[in-house]
Amino acid sequence: MKKTAIIYSYRSVKTRQQVQKIIHQFGDDPIEQLDADSVTGDAIMPYTNLILAVPTWFDGELPNYWDELLPDLEERNFKGKKVAIFGGGNQRDYPENFVDGIGIMAQFMEQRGAKLVGFTSTEGYSFESSRAVRGNEFMGLAIDVENQSALTDSRIEKWVLSLKIAFDSKK
Repeated sequence: MKKTAIIYSYRSVKTRQQVQKIIHQFGDDPIEQLDADSVTGDAIMPYTNLILAVPTWFDGELPNYWDELLPDLEERNFKGKKVAIFGGGNQRDYPENFVDGIGIMAQFMEQRGAKLVGFTSTEGYSFESSRAVRGNEFMGLAIDVENQSALTDSRIEKWVLSLKIAFDSKK
């Protein structure tokens, strides 16, 4: 597998738990971990495959650390890079903007030439709207540990299987 990094905030307990499950599912494939609170655009660019942890905060916002990093990425070209996004949300308490962070980041990365991989079905979720939805799929993996924690492990396992294929594909 080509050089792969997973970027997340080391301070986020729930996200760290999900990251560890994702890394475990990749098995022997090396995944480097980068802290979203301190990483720079220069540190990200050597990677061909990127897995971005983008939880949704408040009423459909990106976490502060992503807001602070994006200006450093605005003028960069992500053509030739494959980007997979996952993020937490709460479909019961925030049904009108469930996992919007995934959609915000997906749009940002596509506008800079990245190829998005790891789309997942919206089936089995209950929400009103989401910027992360394209057609009948999320533009990444939506995780709701507050309301559907029993489904998290199987969703991660299935998602990582799709990423292994996408990251190895020449397309």
